[in-house]
Amino acid sequence: MNSRRNFIKTAGLGIAALQLKPTALWAANKNPLLFDFWLWVRPQDTDTEVQLKKRYQSYRDAGIRGIFFEGYSKRHFQLAKEYGLETHRWMWTMNRGEKELLEKHPEYYAVNRLGQSCADQPPYVGYYRFLCPSHPDVPKYLEEKAREQMEKEDVDGLHLDYIRYPDVVLPVNLWTNYDLDQSTELPAYDFCYSKFSKNAFLEETGINIDKVERPEQSLSWRSFRYRQITKIVNRLCEVGKEYKKPVTAAVFPTPDLARRIVRQDWTNWNLSGVFPMIYHGFYKEPIHWIGTAVAEGVEGIHGKFPLYAGLYLPDFSSLEELRQGIILAKDNGAAGVSLFGESDFDTATIELLRSMK
Repeated sequence: MNSRRNFIKTAGLGIAALQLKPTALWAANKNPLLFDFWLWVRPQDTDTEVQLKKRYQSYRDAGIRGIFFEGYSKRHFQLAKEYGLETHRWMWTMNRGEKELLEKHPEYYAVNRLGQSCADQPPYVGYYRFLCPSHPDVPKYLEEKAREQMEKEDVDGLHLDYIRYPDVVLPVNLWTNYDLDQSTELPAYDFCYSKFSKNAFLEETGINIDKVERPEQSLSWRSFRYRQITKIVNRLCEVGKEYKKPVTAAVFPTPDLARRIVRQDWTNWNLSGVFPMIYHGFYKEPIHWIGTAVAEGVEGIHGKFPLYAGLYLPDFSSLEELRQGIILAKDNGAAGVSLFGESDFDTATIELLRSMK
């Protein structure tokens, strides 16, 4: 499966210590003195054991709490745990482009307002193969995938990514990369209009969305789609409770933005923690917007679970700017930050974290 980094490159920018309790991330951060560092990482088969031991020791020394691994590697997970790091499996959720699944179940995939399916006409990039949350078999399929990860003894938790619909509106900084003006919601990027979604909506509300003149403006239709994703998330959170492992999610920067551009209502999810990707460069915002976005998120969740600000390293022109971003996150109520970059984390970045722990 392709990495989120591939979309970033295509776009030109680059998108628990007490692990036996599902709510451990929140419980551990009720102490306002705690501020955690996390990393989003894609394990590489080429990494040697010597390299990994040195790397994970430096991470632990810098006060990094844990790692979200985009793939499962027993060697990476176990070595990270040796150095006291938490190891969480970063799982692509609604975006599933496995060849076998595409061939066997094209009906699982989301459909746009034009009737085009992600199975054979994905939007933006070739690997944008989003599932339809209303298909009766999709939640079961995703639960099985989640269980496969949580059954592993060295997986401390599950971290959900792409837990949404395709972007009906891209971050403004990406419009030129696709020669788009998304000032309005274009039908090619408005999902999911599959027969399963339409029928479920009709059964729930009595409304035939095909007969609505401006479906993109229907508040009932929008709310329905929020809830279809929320049901899947909360189902996976219940699975996490069975395994006594936390479930977290990488989400869009603020509650309002997430609902508006990807139909993602994360304030109503039963997570152990949330990691909004506050990539300020994507939205042509200055660094101080990090604090604004954190404050909006913290207010939106009302203490239900902790919020950790996701920061994108290429958006910062210097280590001093990164320091400012971390301070803004902390001052506005974040329980920590998680960092993502296009390559391995350099020594200078890790040293900055060490100096701030």
